[in-house]
Amino acid sequence: MGNAGALAPINESLGEYSQLFMLLAAMVYGVVFIIFALDLAKTNKSITEMDSAALKRDAEMLVGANGAVAGTGRKRRGASERADNISDDIVTDKMNYTEFSSKRPMARMAVVLMWLAVALHGFAVVSRALAAHRVPWGNMYEFLTTGAFVVALVYLVVLIIKDLRFMGSFISGLVTLMLCAATIGFPTPVGHLVPALQSPWIVIHVSIAVLASSLFAISFAMNVLQLLQHSRMNRLATGQSDKLPFMRVVPGAGALENFAYRINTIAFVMWTFTVMAGAIWAEAAWGRYWGWDPKEVWSFVIWVVYAGYLHARATGGWTGPRSAWLSIVGFLCVVFNFTIVNIFFNGLHSYAGV
Repeated sequence: MGNAGALAPINESLGEYSQLFMLLAAMVYGVVFIIFALDLAKTNKSITEMDSAALKRDAEMLVGANGAVAGTGRKRRGASERADNISDDIVTDKMNYTEFSSKRPMARMAVVLMWLAVALHGFAVVSRALAAHRVPWGNMYEFLTTGAFVVALVYLVVLIIKDLRFMGSFISGLVTLMLCAATIGFPTPVGHLVPALQSPWIVIHVSIAVLASSLFAISFAMNVLQLLQHSRMNRLATGQSDKLPFMRVVPGAGALENFAYRINTIAFVMWTFTVMAGAIWAEAAWGRYWGWDPKEVWSFVIWVVYAGYLHARATGGWTGPRSAWLSIVGFLCVVFNFTIVNIFFNGLHSYAGV
């Protein structure tokens, strides 16, 4: 434990710069969200126009047919195949896109602006750490702002490998919401850590918890898209009209489920380490590894839900919407743990609430 009297003074000026750049980052993320949403709207219109053009060509082909049965049959089959392959011509289950999807200037602009937002966001997080002479995750404000930074950074890094622009509006919207919640709901001036948190374990325990929570957030967004895509495909299978044409730039429900499963597997390992590190820290701070503190209980609940999700999907055949809903429940438990539990539950972790 550190000695509060020996701590370096807070750099108030740098702390103000941190708050300013955090607000600027939130504004840019908001603009990114709007541009990504406009890109989806434009894509929706383009795909609708492409469908109409394809149907028009098919109608002209049938009208101009010479009446031969075999020729007409071939033309009808060709028209049907083109209509069925419109979605496949845009994106595959391996998240590989055709020229149609790659030519999306608004999406490219949104990605560039998101990198700018991440740079501003990163400066805000680092400057707060330098102002307080410690790691920047000692309260709800800092946990949310740092977590949002990790979510955005991980998304952009993965975007270099896989074209996940279809998730842009979800991720930028989530990050904007997290920053708004931090600045409006949990505004906390720069200050020193309370004595209970002045331990090297905060670097290990909380940093891994932030990263795991951020990965859970990304898989949550994928599971929501999976449910939307699954519902859309069911409607199309029954002959209903496609009310969400823009979802054609989103991979199939199975591909989204598999990708979310891999992310959750990595995040679960990190969360397991988080719970173990927390127990070791609890023994060093309070003389016991486990005491059924509300925070400890809900951290274990999260572990159980995701363990059940991984086990059910791997061995129990829980695929499709059932696995998606179980993963979503796990993320809702994460949100509950870092909001309701921190604010309204009294326990040994209450000092880290706000």
